[in-house]
Amino acid sequence: MQLLRTEDWPGVKVARFSTSGAATEYHLTLLPRAEGTFQEQAKQLYQMYKKVLSTLKLSQETTVFQRFFFSDLINQRECLLKTFSPLLTDVCALSLVEQPPLPPAKIALWAYHLSDSQLTKSGTTDFLSLSRGKITHHWLTGITATQGKTSYQQTCKIFQKCARLLQKKKMNLADNLLRTWIFVRDIDSHYHGMVKARREFFATCGLTPQTHFVASSGIAGGSIPGALVTLDAYAVSGLIREQIQYLSAPDYLSPTYIYGVTFERGTSIIYADRKHHLISGTASIDKSGRILYPGDLDSQLDRTLENISALLTAASATLKDVACFICYVRDPSDHKKIQQAMENKFPQTPSLVLFAPVCRTGWLVEVECLAITPNSAPGLPLF
Repeated sequence: MQLLRTEDWPGVKVARFSTSGAATEYHLTLLPRAEGTFQEQAKQLYQMYKKVLSTLKLSQETTVFQRFFFSDLINQRECLLKTFSPLLTDVCALSLVEQPPLPPAKIALWAYHLSDSQLTKSGTTDFLSLSRGKITHHWLTGITATQGKTSYQQTCKIFQKCARLLQKKKMNLADNLLRTWIFVRDIDSHYHGMVKARREFFATCGLTPQTHFVASSGIAGGSIPGALVTLDAYAVSGLIREQIQYLSAPDYLSPTYIYGVTFERGTSIIYADRKHHLISGTASIDKSGRILYPGDLDSQLDRTLENISALLTAASATLKDVACFICYVRDPSDHKKIQQAMENKFPQTPSLVLFAPVCRTGWLVEVECLAITPNSAPGLPLF
């Protein structure tokens, strides 16, 4: 993993991973530093992004995934789309989420670019497919079901919709779905309905404690009016079973199902030349499922990172291999403290801190990440 020096790009961090003769991956986080209106900040973010892509010699065609984080999505969406229109392509997964970033920023961006002429992209901004040989990666974004009145009803319909979309590509949840982000509006009121619906739907698909679940972050966030729950998802077709490893660290944190939720702590996808390690939203929890260090933000962050490190160790990886951290805080006044702590611990690693209350009220901070490590397994498909 190369963490590129970004002193000339204030507010920008870049991680690059490459292996000889194969795809080069880039993860970028961008955060405006200057005060101003949303329109002014959107223009600033656009210029930052444009400059970085030019410096890295990355064309629009390399864009795979963009997630914009808003302080007020309903009022800011059209301005953002208009400002960024020259850098938005029809063949790029686009995720728009209301999760306010670190003030004074009203907007932030996590972008994923992939440079490889042998990869073929197809689809739309809400269902992008990326293929090489037998392997195809799929990003699904912004799945909602506003006709449901409760989070339980909406979640049932959302996962039914996700399953139908995968089925059209000859996939299913149990074999192909590897990562989800579930954004829940007013999470303290609506989280349990989502959890119940997901658990029941997963059981009908053969996803149980005896089989496996899906890496996930279930976190506060908004999208369109009327949506209590919104789903983004990542699936891969063409994998063989040996390419998937489900991660656990039983001496550090419990299986999720012991407190009623159904997701994997982490999942590794193994390719001939590299491994992707998808770490779910993780917090300060022990091996019995208890919240550790109630009310102590610093200790909760340290334990969270310790738990993530243990999961990565199970995959023969470390925190130095992380390409991007996303941190969520329950109290917006904790934004700056977590941002400074992450800067001190990981000064060059792409990261963002967002106001997004965590699913259990005792948790003050949650962190998710993606790590990438080299691999040498010639019998497996290339990434």
